[in-house]
Amino acid sequence: MHKNITQVQLKNGMKVMLKEIHTAPIISSWIWYKVGSRDESTGKTGISHWTEHMMFKGTKKFPGGILDKAISREGGRWNASTSRDSTRYYETMPAAKIDLALRLESDRMTKSIFDAKEVASERTVIISEREGSENEPMFSLGEAIQHASFRVHPYHHEIIGDMADLRTITRDDLYNHYRSYYVPNNAVLSLAGDFDTKSMLKRIKELFEPIPKGKLPPRLARPEPEHKGELRLTVEGPGETAFTQVAYPFPNATHPDYLALQVLESLLNGASGLSYKTCRLYRALVDKGHVVDISGWSESTIDPFLYRITLVHRPDKKPEEALSVLDDEIKKIQDKPVSAAEVQRAVKQARAVFAYGSENITHQAFWMGYTSMFSDYSWYSTYLDKLAKVTPKDVQRVAQIYFQQNKRVVGNYIPKGKAA
Repeated sequence: MHKNITQVQLKNGMKVMLKEIHTAPIISSWIWYKVGSRDESTGKTGISHWTEHMMFKGTKKFPGGILDKAISREGGRWNASTSRDSTRYYETMPAAKIDLALRLESDRMTKSIFDAKEVASERTVIISEREGSENEPMFSLGEAIQHASFRVHPYHHEIIGDMADLRTITRDDLYNHYRSYYVPNNAVLSLAGDFDTKSMLKRIKELFEPIPKGKLPPRLARPEPEHKGELRLTVEGPGETAFTQVAYPFPNATHPDYLALQVLESLLNGASGLSYKTCRLYRALVDKGHVVDISGWSESTIDPFLYRITLVHRPDKKPEEALSVLDDEIKKIQDKPVSAAEVQRAVKQARAVFAYGSENITHQAFWMGYTSMFSDYSWYSTYLDKLAKVTPKDVQRVAQIYFQQNKRVVGNYIPKGKAA
């Protein structure tokens, strides 16, 4: 039990997390399903994302055409997204109107229609989305790097899926995926906002507890073997600008080294959402004229994934020169511990991003469900305390372990007609 949070498991296995916040008459409701692109087999890639789209096409009780209007009319907003490990749907509504969201989610957990004409229409939409992405240099390069990084593990394909599969997935494939994974014992419902816990829990039980639990398919567990040497690849495509992306294998979100790596990430590239112009790689590469821009990011995943650094090249410079400067900067951290003051600055920046992403009611409800996908709420509630304990030696150690050139993938994007 965490402070101010009630956690209950319903008789059908569905997990419910409730947090009362009485700062405004608003409630945010999120329902999470433990299914994402990592749960897709060859021939069915992209099916989780496509299923998410179909969930907005409605049920008999809530036809698709009226859903948007009903939520908007009540002053609410709603959306959904699919990730590698999970799919989530949310509604943030005036507190007096949240029952609409709960009725909608309990109904579409079992009664989404998956009309054949809607499936065909959505196929066109998703193929068009995929075609648009293929014209984006960073999508093409990122996808190639993912394929090279994961030969065995199901993280090897993009969330949108492969074009060949998007053309051949059937209505029955989609419906069977939905019926397999959209069951209460594979779901977490998280609510934060202006409600009474006892009354809310009673209503949730009325709506969700009658839904029978399902028989879940086992999750794919295929650990990626360690790379034996640096992999290099080149992607050619439209555009005027050359890019390099460097991908290092990174541990999963519950690994003991994860927080030290968050500090290292902040130190190298800045914590996401804040100015990164004072960070080491920006100063070494952008300020000194080697590249136009640089960025880096990781993801919180169930299994080990990647930390990616992207370099946007200048037309008058060779990509190899910038890569050499990048390697030099990383080697400095590996060879000599950074100062305590620099670590403290990086921790402070990471803390600020974390705090900013936790401040409103929608974010509070998000974090309860999100951490349940790969850990539990204690991951969130202890994050800042653990971050503050990261030392310069911790940062040096993880730099030595995870930033090894012989384990990385380096991809170059070359605009058509330009030589590398």
